[in-house]
Amino acid sequence: MSPDPVRGNTLAVSAGQNSAFSGNGLAVASMLTWAAGFPAAEVLLQTWPPVALLTARLALAVVVMVPIWMLIDGPRRVVSARWRHAMIVGGCGIGVAMFLMIVAQKLTDPVTVAIVASCAPLMATLLELAAGTRRLRWNFALGVVVSIVGGLIATSALAPAQLGLGAACAVVSTGLFCWASMATARDFPELSRVGRTTITFVGGLLMASLLMFGSAQLGMDFMPATSFDIQQAGMLVIYALVSMGLSQVLFIASIGKLGVALSSFHINVAPFYVMLIMLVLGEEWNWTRALGAGIVAMAVILAQERRSARAA
Repeated sequence: MSPDPVRGNTLAVSAGQNSAFSGNGLAVASMLTWAAGFPAAEVLLQTWPPVALLTARLALAVVVMVPIWMLIDGPRRVVSARWRHAMIVGGCGIGVAMFLMIVAQKLTDPVTVAIVASCAPLMATLLELAAGTRRLRWNFALGVVVSIVGGLIATSALAPAQLGLGAACAVVSTGLFCWASMATARDFPELSRVGRTTITFVGGLLMASLLMFGSAQLGMDFMPATSFDIQQAGMLVIYALVSMGLSQVLFIASIGKLGVALSSFHINVAPFYVMLIMLVLGEEWNWTRALGAGIVAMAVILAQERRSARAA
């Protein structure tokens, strides 16, 4: 059961350590690229309705990633993939989850959404326990709690401004994303990491298109308020290809080595990475976020620590 790749001898221990090291490295890279999308989204949301931005983000990612997927896996494997299941995973876990997160931020505030997102390790752990892929040990359980505390500190979130429907949307969104990430890594073993990510993005794009069509029918804004320019194009490339496409490929690769629960610990370090990016753009250093990131790093180490008897 994950995350126990160690089985018996010294060679297995070494392999398990290498897997944990590379898995954590992939998770760090995933969160760094994901964090790059926050400043880009800040610019785009000034003129783009949320549903339109969600659809454009997924459309650009799919247009770029599908040809890459075909080159890696071949056209035959693309055609024979589990498309029906991917539409469910991508539609609910990517399309609906992203939309609910936008709605949650509209109904509450970024602090409330960040508080709920910091509980992702708990949700991911419950999913793995329900799926029977993890045995809950004291060090991992303590690591989950410490990670949540670090996430709350990193977001500087002491109490949400509003709860209610907005917080409920954030809870459902976070749970759907954790489930979709686990299903993407688990249910498409015949596909490459790029293929697993891309096929679920197609499902997400289908759902986003339906949401955009529904918005148009209800008379809501569904087109950008200004003309599309070079700056918006650059921000959209970062938001779609780097912050979502590359980040999700890295995250799925990390889940394959660590499991979704342990990989999700790294989500709580994202506010620190955002701060580093904003620091380059002229913002000030925030010691609170740095402290929160340090606590989450301790949680990751604690959750992976094995008793000396087992390691021996």
